[in-house]
Amino acid sequence: MHPTASPPVRALTRLAPPFAAAVAVLAGWTALAASGAVAPGLLPTPAATWRALDESARTGTLWNDLAASLGRAGQGFALGAAVGCALGFATGYLPRLSAAVTPLVSFLRPIPAIALVPLATAWFGIGETAKRLLIAYAVLLAVWLYVHDGVSRVPVTHLRAARSLGAPLRRRFAEVLLPAAAPALLAAVRYGASVALLALVAAELGGAQSGLAYRLQVDGQFLRTDRMFAGLLVLGLLGVAVDLALAALGRRIVHWSAA
Repeated sequence: MHPTASPPVRALTRLAPPFAAAVAVLAGWTALAASGAVAPGLLPTPAATWRALDESARTGTLWNDLAASLGRAGQGFALGAAVGCALGFATGYLPRLSAAVTPLVSFLRPIPAIALVPLATAWFGIGETAKRLLIAYAVLLAVWLYVHDGVSRVPVTHLRAARSLGAPLRRRFAEVLLPAAAPALLAAVRYGASVALLALVAAELGGAQSGLAYRLQVDGQFLRTDRMFAGLLVLGLLGVAVDLALAALGRRIVHWSAA
């Protein structure tokens, strides 16, 4: 793209590839559904999926489920990201703490949130606490890995130079460590947001009475595949919207990074 291109041309250039991909997916989906290769009850057409989505929106079910899921995912993400970032900075900066904590986190990381649903339900019941903690658990482990790696890769010479110039720990953190690790922190937050949505599905299988994943389970019991596809579409679009918002915010805050 020419550097002097106008903003509308640049915007169209950026939007063209994803738009073409979406059109290709819709065309393939429509052709497969019309071919009869898959039973109509198992593979709804895009039109049938849109009708199910429109019906859910008009009755208010979609908005109630979306609000419930966003509340759980948002609170779990906030808790997990805060603890994961703090722990990641600490272990990345302090080698001895890293030696003690890293084996424990490495042990926990392969254990998916869905495997902890029965235990969380037994400990905290079927209320919201268990669901938020499950999401926070998954987000914490994902965020910690990115932040720990980013902080540990900050050149030690930079920190030593700041210390030799008399900068206190607070200034070394705010003016050296944090700016250098900011791109990794941004990547951690974006990845943690996607993990929060993945963990949300597991959390809502543990006795929820509302939410996008809960609705998918209910629709699956009645083989309402049109509603299931509509729910999957909403989950996917929600993930895209959150990632784009975080990426745009990150470009403004971490303006020295290309992330």
